[in-house]
Amino acid sequence: MTFLIRELNHQDFEQWRGLWQKYLSFYETTLADNIYTSTFDKLVDKKIKSQNAFVAVKSKKLIGLVHFIFHKDNWKLEDTTYLQDLYTFPEFRGMGVGRMLINAVYKAADVNNSPSVYWQTAESNKPARILYDKIASLTPFIVYER
Repeated sequence: MTFLIRELNHQDFEQWRGLWQKYLSFYETTLADNIYTSTFDKLVDKKIKSQNAFVAVKSKKLIGLVHFIFHKDNWKLEDTTYLQDLYTFPEFRGMGVGRMLINAVYKAADVNNSPSVYWQTAESNKPARILYDKIASLTPFIVYER
């Protein structure tokens, strides 16, 4: 299967929104319309260097997305990269799309001189964890949230 990984752009809003809605539904989350607009605007604004996105495209259709954030780290001199959201339409899973999206984040992190890339997923997300176990190291940390 051939597909392209590229940066998210202004013309992608409707397709991107559909992808992100599917991702959020998987995690039983809904967001207000203004969050979609605000997030998209930040992701495509070239002046905002901290928030970024890549999409996977096949035949002009978005089939996957990844959002990532560069941020300061008190334990390092360089930035750290948080891979916040990763989603591929189910019919394209197992074809290398997720791996290529993560690799695009790895490359962007290297260009940004932020070698550490981390993310979290639900413990029950077994299909994704099969991929993650191949391309990253599982940490012993537990996430708490207010």
